[in-house]
Amino acid sequence: MHPDSFYRVRLLKDFIRIIVVPWTTLFILLRTTEARLGLWAIPAYVTFTVVWAYARLQYADWMQLREARRMGACPIPRVRGKWPGNFDIYLQLINAYNTTYLGSFHLRLFEEYQTTTLNLRLLWQDFILTMDEKHMRFILATGFEHFWRGVGQKERMEAFLGAGIFNRDDQDWKTHRTLARPFFSRDRVTDFQLFERYADRTLSLMSSMCERGEPIEVQDMYARFTLDAASEFLFGKNVDTLSGRLPQPGGTKMSAKGSAIADEFGSFAQAFEAAQELIMRRVRRGYFWPAYEMFKQDPHRKHMAVIEKWLEPLVQNALQNKADMLKSGFKNPLNQSVFLQYLADNTEDPKVMQDQLLNILLASRDTTSSLLTYVTYFLAMHPDVARRLRVEVLKHCGVDKAPTFDDIKNMKYMRAVINETLRIFPPVATNSRESRAHPIILPKSDSTYPEHTESLYMPPLTPIAYFPILVQRNPALWGSDADVFDPERWLDKRLSKFTANPMMFTPFSAGPRICIGQNYALNEASYFLVRFVQRFDTYTLAPEAQPAGSLPPPEWKQGKGRETFEKLWPNSALTNYVKGGLWVRLSRAQS
Repeated sequence: MHPDSFYRVRLLKDFIRIIVVPWTTLFILLRTTEARLGLWAIPAYVTFTVVWAYARLQYADWMQLREARRMGACPIPRVRGKWPGNFDIYLQLINAYNTTYLGSFHLRLFEEYQTTTLNLRLLWQDFILTMDEKHMRFILATGFEHFWRGVGQKERMEAFLGAGIFNRDDQDWKTHRTLARPFFSRDRVTDFQLFERYADRTLSLMSSMCERGEPIEVQDMYARFTLDAASEFLFGKNVDTLSGRLPQPGGTKMSAKGSAIADEFGSFAQAFEAAQELIMRRVRRGYFWPAYEMFKQDPHRKHMAVIEKWLEPLVQNALQNKADMLKSGFKNPLNQSVFLQYLADNTEDPKVMQDQLLNILLASRDTTSSLLTYVTYFLAMHPDVARRLRVEVLKHCGVDKAPTFDDIKNMKYMRAVINETLRIFPPVATNSRESRAHPIILPKSDSTYPEHTESLYMPPLTPIAYFPILVQRNPALWGSDADVFDPERWLDKRLSKFTANPMMFTPFSAGPRICIGQNYALNEASYFLVRFVQRFDTYTLAPEAQPAGSLPPPEWKQGKGRETFEKLWPNSALTNYVKGGLWVRLSRAQS
């Protein structure tokens, strides 16, 4: 089925349910009673449709309440807007993305309603939000079988991620995961020679800019580093984005997620990021997002044309290489080290290969570059942390020794810095699932709001968004200093809270769908970070180089938590990023 068809079929079903059924019912009633409406026909049909919809909603609510009582649970507390269908809340939610601090709009709702799980009930459709650690644990692990990615996500993401691992459920997902898992064994995710090649190239570029006194857009630089390393790991070919044009301070516009560059890599990056931003726009528009695109071609198509221009030749080359090797009677020597050829040896479906590549590329590029970007930000904001980190690196690796796996394993403070960065800015700040075709009871919560600790009834086939960024900054779990960047919390007695409850920290998800590439990401980030602090010892933000509109607005200072003192604009589109990129000045270490 073409990606457009997923939501167009659903639109047709909704049209039948909302319009055709009540109109047909009224038509039959009028014919049966032989009533004639004359000029009142149109108002009668409109009025009957509204009454029909209201009656259906009231009946559905009554059925939910009855089912909840039968199961010994309470309905999830609902947000009560001022306009019908919570349309005012709907507009605020859409506007919040462009004006508010990441997660602050949802956090205010949780605080207003004194609960950690809420039903937004947008446009008369249930939409659940949670920042409750127990409920998130149930979604990801203990109640895993009750949830799936669901139909709604496939509608939004099919054109971009297709049949890849992040957009499938049940047996399809298991097949993809079984296929990919062996390739992320320890010997492959500790290929430090791979990391060294691209770390050295990246840091040499950064050094050249540093010597010229130029600020560096590190988010873009890290995206290039991770993409070039991932391309060799995945494709067996370096796409060499580090040779492309770099963002220029004061002369670079914002892209969907960072900096916009007008070259071949820039077009791919912009398409890759715009496709993600489009998905998040659909999420914010809620159940009726297809109405915004009903009379136009799927906007993903133009982005996918650019992305496929990159991927298709690589896939075709891998399949041809496999055919040539089989014809010659030889086993492909690359299949043990290149993910693309490994895929070709396990499937000959080019669409499956492309989708799987794109899914893995999304994870391998965006998550690690996000982590490195925010680590650099915190090093600039906390010079004392930067000094202590450098002392540890020099103790284990000196000023120029390449780190080994054991070196990285023994650098406890560096891991604490990484963990604390992932806690405050998880690469996936928000995620979602959908309940399956049966009602669910969410377990009792340890909420700080005593009146909301009952078991909660969740209707079938209902989306639920959960917020790792809010769970990981929740003072009830992390203490009154939860918004403070403090790596020491991973080294002192506060660590016992996490060891007793690992689900309060899930930057790579948890349960059966835990990220299979997390060790690759952590090893890559750790290796680069060692080389980074060996090369540079001073890090300073360069706000004057940020594009217009990318710095935190003054009104954030009137808020609460980190938004009152944040020096960058964090945002999220599938993965976390910094709006307008992160411009930093670096100083070369003298010893």
